[in-house]
Amino acid sequence: MNLDDVHRGIKRFKKRRRIGRGPGSGWGKTAGRGHKGQKSRAGWSAAATFQGGAMPLVRRVPKRGFNNKFALTVATVNVADLERAFQDGDQVTPESLRANSLAKSRWDLLKILGDGQLTKKLKVSAHRFSQSAKEKIEKAGGEVVVLPGKTPLAVKQKLKRKEAASTPA
Repeated sequence: MNLDDVHRGIKRFKKRRRIGRGPGSGWGKTAGRGHKGQKSRAGWSAAATFQGGAMPLVRRVPKRGFNNKFALTVATVNVADLERAFQDGDQVTPESLRANSLAKSRWDLLKILGDGQLTKKLKVSAHRFSQSAKEKIEKAGGEVVVLPGKTPLAVKQKLKRKEAASTPA
C-alpha cells in the first residue's frame, strides 16, 4: 500500500445517489431493489425485531417481574456515614449530603438508616428515618427533622374530592 492510497475514494462531501433515473445511472430499472419479493414492493417496511417470520427473540425470552414506573426512588444514607462526613453541631440536609457525595444520584426521597454509631450532635433533615436511626440521632443529642415528601397522585385526588364536597355549590 502506498501513502497516497489511504484516502483514495473517500470524499468529504459525497454526492447523494439518485436512484431510478435510467440505465445510464447504474441505478435504473429496479433501482437497487432487485427482482420481485416483499422488499421490492412500495411501502415495505419491517419492524426492528423482525426475524424473517421466525418468532423474534424479544418475544421468545420469558418476562419476569414488574417495573413500577410510578415508584419513588429512595436514596439511603447510614448513620455511620453522617459520623464520618460531618462535624459536631452541623446541620445535615439533602443539599449538604450531595455536597459531601453521600447522596449523589437522582432520587425522590431521602432515608436515614441506623447502621453504625453516632457520637456527634447533628440536626438531620430527611424525608424518612428508620426507627434505629432516629433513636441513635436523639441519643447523641441531635435533632430529627422530617421533610415533606412528594404527595402521591391518589392522595391529591382524594383531597380534591374532599374540597369539592365540602364547598357549597
